[in-house]
Amino acid sequence: MGEYVQKCTVSHIFDGRLKIYYPEYKKRSKLDRRWRGCVAWLLPFLLGLWALPAAAAYRVEVEAPAPLRGLLSEFLDLARYQDRDDISSEQLQFLIDTAPAQVQKLTATEGYFSPDTRITSEGEGDERLVRVQVESGPRTLVTAADIEITGAAASEASLVAGLRADWALPPGQPFLQSDWARAKQEGLQRLQQRRYAGAALVHSEARIDADASRAELAVEYDSGPAYTLGALDISGTRRYPAEIIEHVNPLVAGEEYSVERLLELQRQIQATPYFSNAIVDIDTDPAHAELAPVKVRVSEFPQQRIRAGAGYTTDTGARIEGRYTHLNVLDRALVFDSQLRIEQQRQYGALNLALPPDRGAFVNSASTSYDRTTLQGLDLRSLRAGVKRARSREKYDLAYTLDFYRDELQQLASGPLPPGTVTQPGKHQALVPGVAWTRRDVDNPIFPRRGSVVALQVGAALQGILTDQSFVRAYGRARRYLPVGQRDLLILRSELGAVLTKGSSAEIPASLLFRAGGTDSIRGYGYESIGNVQNGTVFPTKFLLTASVEYQHWLNADWGGALFYDVGTATDNWSDKTIYQGVGAGVRWKSPVGTVNLDLAYGVRVREFRPHISLGIAF
Repeated sequence: MGEYVQKCTVSHIFDGRLKIYYPEYKKRSKLDRRWRGCVAWLLPFLLGLWALPAAAAYRVEVEAPAPLRGLLSEFLDLARYQDRDDISSEQLQFLIDTAPAQVQKLTATEGYFSPDTRITSEGEGDERLVRVQVESGPRTLVTAADIEITGAAASEASLVAGLRADWALPPGQPFLQSDWARAKQEGLQRLQQRRYAGAALVHSEARIDADASRAELAVEYDSGPAYTLGALDISGTRRYPAEIIEHVNPLVAGEEYSVERLLELQRQIQATPYFSNAIVDIDTDPAHAELAPVKVRVSEFPQQRIRAGAGYTTDTGARIEGRYTHLNVLDRALVFDSQLRIEQQRQYGALNLALPPDRGAFVNSASTSYDRTTLQGLDLRSLRAGVKRARSREKYDLAYTLDFYRDELQQLASGPLPPGTVTQPGKHQALVPGVAWTRRDVDNPIFPRRGSVVALQVGAALQGILTDQSFVRAYGRARRYLPVGQRDLLILRSELGAVLTKGSSAEIPASLLFRAGGTDSIRGYGYESIGNVQNGTVFPTKFLLTASVEYQHWLNADWGGALFYDVGTATDNWSDKTIYQGVGAGVRWKSPVGTVNLDLAYGVRVREFRPHISLGIAF
């Protein structure tokens, strides 16, 4: 077989099929190919028929270069069947005889077209050893790659040049069958990503000169016509009106076709509470290339949903929660949502009624909530009611709000207030119009590795208009994700808050002021334990500043570790501030619903360790 293979000079791979030509033995080569094809088809059948009582147990050793050893050990029939106890002597000999041809096919997928295979057999009976020795020969390298494009895209010089420059199997690279298939597919996908939805691969050929170890590639794509997007063709809506999809549609009739824009529409649909799934595509018939209909197929959520859950966080302790949602109140797609959460140190309940999206994709809603916390020596009860007009886009959220706050703050410990107390116990109220803006630019919304998230809020209140004290409130929060190597991650986090008012903040609702400390703030300190500390009681303050840097090292796709440093303060006076620092390490686990964090942090100022755990289970 080794001599026979050496006479092979040229072979072809056409759309993934390997064809070998032997110029000196053409007739014999053709018969040989047919014979090998019959053998490949009959082999499982013959093995079943020849299950004779006299079994020839054996073991196989494969001696080959590292890139090929595992491949041959896994896929060579002689190796795959060695664990069977029903192989007869005749069957074993058949496997040995056909092994060289199989070796050549397998090594060709890795770019070795001229292997020299020697098979020896030692011992008898159960001690029989079959040794397969393979010398790979030189690896075939790509020497030329000819990429041609016909159709409308041929006139786009930059597109053609970019596709050729980014070709995944350029000259100088080893020729592998898997890389060849991937390169052709990536080139086709690049054309299909924008404008040319009907692009097709019309011809591909890899000419292999086995003696010279050269591969010359040729590919031809037909881009077809350029496509533009037309009107939506919606199906699958039964409970909820199709206008919901029309209203959140970010596409503009006549814009060029883009896979990313179709995915954006899909995500916008699934961001609404009404649809569990959405499939978005276009009609690729060349006759409909201009204003091609955008086909939208949706699956709807049931009208009513009940959810419950339990969890634990070191900030507020164990919790149980429940939520009821009705998505079609009065058969007008009005969304009623109610939730109740009971934690050891916090109790929260909320009601919300929202209209379906309007023509500008804005959702108008009204809500009310009650939140009670018993933390750091204070009992804070906050009643909130308001209206909101909000729109959520692919990367940006925008909300206009008008909220009424009525807070009741009580000191848990008895006794007179210290003279440095700024926020006064009692009932305080404010009517706050505001605006909130969020920008999300991350590669993965659940497990981000690259990008950033920025959120900003601004509100104001005027004394005398359902407000006890005039003020302006601003708050901002940002996260930055930076990949390190293949798996590791650097996370930078910061937040800044300020309440600007004349004099003290004595009559501003406490829920609009700031405290720091805890799992998502400064680790190593108790939740909201940093603020205006008076005799062990932590009162909220007018200013907040925190920052954090965290390095995550991932051992595999699911488990990793982290080192972090947190710093910041909450104060009423920048000139008399106290800086708090926390350092620590933790474990990270990528659960189906997000990353679970288990940290042990050291609070530098208080000189003590504190665990921080954040996890939850929904059922």
